[in-house]
Amino acid sequence: MHVDNAILSRRSVRRFLPTPVPRETLAHLLRVASQAPSGSNIQPWQVHVVSGAPLAALSRALQDAFDNEPEQHRAEYVYYPREWFEPYIGRRRRCGYGLYETLGIHRDEHDKRRAQARRNYTFFDAPVAMILTLDRRLDTGSFMDCGMFLQSLMLAARGQGLHSCAQAAIAPYHRVVREQLTLDDSELVLCALAMGHADPDAPENGFVPVREMPERFTRFYGD
Repeated sequence: MHVDNAILSRRSVRRFLPTPVPRETLAHLLRVASQAPSGSNIQPWQVHVVSGAPLAALSRALQDAFDNEPEQHRAEYVYYPREWFEPYIGRRRRCGYGLYETLGIHRDEHDKRRAQARRNYTFFDAPVAMILTLDRRLDTGSFMDCGMFLQSLMLAARGQGLHSCAQAAIAPYHRVVREQLTLDDSELVLCALAMGHADPDAPENGFVPVREMPERFTRFYGD
């Protein structure tokens, strides 16, 4: 797949088929993504690849925490602004409302909205979840490095006909992740990446948020 097509066809898939992804394919994706740039080549990312019975156990534990004790869990880093403002809050709302409209969920159907949010913790039925972590002693630049690695991994997956969904929603439940996986105390849980074959019949997989045109965010200087 040409890199342009990989970028243009990448989207957040929220329902996967149960089709397994061979380990050798996953190993290939990680080898490709390992070429992502990082400041001074420090390569700060760590990846925990989970499937099969360990994935089922992790999913059960996350759903239990989401159902019974969500107020007891907080991410170890701040993702979104504490106070929203335009144009970002408008974009966020259009994305969220668009997804729920695609699923036929109205704004006042709070139980259905919560049920859809809960699907983050089933990893949207993906057969593979990758948990990305970062040494907490590193600083802001390493978050950018990990973002470049994550994008490389998602594009490599497209090259193999796979889809993915990056999930910062996992970050508040880092204690649950630690209980289920072998993480060093120094590891900060950044996000999960659900990966597999997209369900072509799922309406949510047809939702693609509108992107801004380059002239809205670009300034050219010189010829």
